[in-house]
Amino acid sequence: MKKKRRMSALSEYGKELREKQKLKNWYNLRERQLENYVKDNPSPDLLIQVLESRFDNVILRLGLAHSRVQARQNVSHGHFLINGRPVNLPSYQLKKGDKITLNPASQKKKAFSNLTPLLKKHQAPAWLKLDAESLGGEVVGVPTFEEAAPPAEISTIFEYYSR
Repeated sequence: MKKKRRMSALSEYGKELREKQKLKNWYNLRERQLENYVKDNPSPDLLIQVLESRFDNVILRLGLAHSRVQARQNVSHGHFLINGRPVNLPSYQLKKGDKITLNPASQKKKAFSNLTPLLKKHQAPAWLKLDAESLGGEVVGVPTFEEAAPPAEISTIFEYYSR
């Protein structure tokens, strides 16, 4: 008869690594991207503000995509305009006052044709203003840590990268 091995407690490093992986997967980032975001934004509030202001995340928060992967793909394929200009960078940082609109060439696409009724029920965060009729929105404020409610303990991620 085999003996069952008991899992040993996770080390401090293991806990930090797990939290970092949670945040990385939550925002669908690559390792280097997250590392740069953490190094450039010294506080948890700033880090979350920058991550939430990414173009692909804003598309998700507005309800114009069902998942982060779909939001990233829609942005990469040029389905959205920022202030009337085409932008296909998911990591593009949106600022207060930026207007997001659906590219006129994309309006006939099946993915966007049945989105309007779903958006009427969708509640966007307070820092975003959703226009369900035109399938667009506007950044009217700054994302807060409380609204974002990240799934990870942010302070341990800073500890991880301070090594």
